Amino acid sequence: MRQRIPPHAYFVVSAVFHYLGPAFAVLLFARVSVLGVAWMRIVSAALVFALVRRPWRAFTPPVLVLGVLLAAMNVCFYEAIDRLPLGMVAAIEFAGVVAVAAAGTRSVRNWVALGLAVPGVLALTGVRWEAEAVGLAFALANALLFALYIVVAHRVSRGPGIDGLAAAMVVAAAAVTPAGVVAAAPALADPVAVVAGVGVGVCSSVIPYVSDQLAMERLPRATYALLVSLLPATATVVGLVVLAQVPSGRELAGVALVVVAVAVHREADASVDAAAASPSASSSAAIDGAASAPRRHAAKRWRHGGSPVSGRTTTPGGG
Repeated sequence: MRQRIPPHAYFVVSAVFHYLGPAFAVLLFARVSVLGVAWMRIVSAALVFALVRRPWRAFTPPVLVLGVLLAAMNVCFYEAIDRLPLGMVAAIEFAGVVAVAAAGTRSVRNWVALGLAVPGVLALTGVRWEAEAVGLAFALANALLFALYIVVAHRVSRGPGIDGLAAAMVVAAAAVTPAGVVAAAPALADPVAVVAGVGVGVCSSVIPYVSDQLAMERLPRATYALLVSLLPATATVVGLVVLAQVPSGRELAGVALVVVAVAVHREADASVDAAAASPSASSSAAIDGAASAPRRHAAKRWRHGGSPVSGRTTTPGGG
């Protein structure tokens, strides 16, 4: 049955839910504080990973750093999308990926990509800087944290792999809980808010995670990387449909420049490329955006084994 469904269809599901979860989070901000929603998402994702993996075997120093980065990245991402359009935050986040690629692999192709991403971000930030300085500060902080996440996640992928990811999620939950549980406390007596918060975690992490694995099992790396470049545009469409965030012509131009930049850039190392490919840690990682560094490295040694799906490993990120 799984083989009958085109791998591109799985990628579409992953891409849509990668930003549908944060869009639902924005709607939930009316009932739960931003930090409270971020806490619900991180904790729900941590519980899922703790149930299907063995995180207690992987608490290494890089994993601890990765967990703190995941916590900070997701809080910044949620604070940003509370103030700015979803597509704008996603585009700024991906520009950080291009910058990491240009720094790590100094090729003409990556310098061209950086040359496209910079004016794209300037077009986006120039629209909002005076009115939404705080939101832009969170968006830029999220992009910086995501770039750092890629570097650290790459190191973790060469060590404990998916168990390292699970441990990092537990660390992220522990890091955000002191402030997050206080922020979420007023909503914990509201069953609708709690269920919605868990739903945000499932939509942002579990569904994209499973779909991404099914897509990557059968998609060539080059094809997958090209499809990933469409994620900022996907975020813009989801923001328009779910949140009625209508982008201006300048914002559309900025997103388009970042999309082309992501499509042009290339990594020298496949596992870093995988990390850069999906923020699904933000993203934001997601948790949004954070779902990819260990994917390719551990693909050959991780098959089902208690996880939700067989295939390559993944990391949840800021978006």
